[in-house]
Amino acid sequence: MSRKLSSAFLTALAAAAITFSAVQSSQADDTQRVRIRGVVESLNGDVLTIKTRDGSDQSIAMQSGFKVGGIQRASVDDIKPGDFVGVGSMPKGSGPNDALQVMIFPASMKGTGEGNRPWDAKPNTEMTNATVSTSVKAVNGKTITLTYQGKEKTIAIPDGTQIVTIASATKDDLKPGAAVIVTAEKAADGSVSSKQVSVGLSGVQPM
Repeated sequence: MSRKLSSAFLTALAAAAITFSAVQSSQADDTQRVRIRGVVESLNGDVLTIKTRDGSDQSIAMQSGFKVGGIQRASVDDIKPGDFVGVGSMPKGSGPNDALQVMIFPASMKGTGEGNRPWDAKPNTEMTNATVSTSVKAVNGKTITLTYQGKEKTIAIPDGTQIVTIASATKDDLKPGAAVIVTAEKAADGSVSSKQVSVGLSGVQPM
């Protein structure tokens, strides 16, 4: 990466790692944890308006001091044994899952969100946050074996799979048309607020 990521930035992005986890409901305060994907329409003060993937407009009250994390393009050749990754994948009837997107985490975030769980980006998909134990060039792309919580999982990475990593970003990157994922809280009255947003850099469309 071109800029060193600060420890504070990585701490803020620990939650962004769970950008690839399942949406969960909050507890006693009647708020609901939601993940909103779309493209920026505007940032007016601390109100972020995005066009969601279903075509609706959503205004989000960004909390004071909210954090912005960047997602930038990487290469499948950047995935090495020992790396900690988050792999969104689609199960097949037989054989390894096919990866849809791979996030390569910085070494300082190793272990964040470790495990295998349903993924909310597409129906019937999974997210696996784990350590790469082996990486093998296949006929169509690459196959990696992941280890997590004493378990092992093999996933195929077809040619053309989006490979990304984390980068620093600022409010200035929340330009109209930029693709974002916002992890937010939806109150009982329907209002939505958030303290963090992940933005695709240089045209990346994070899933």
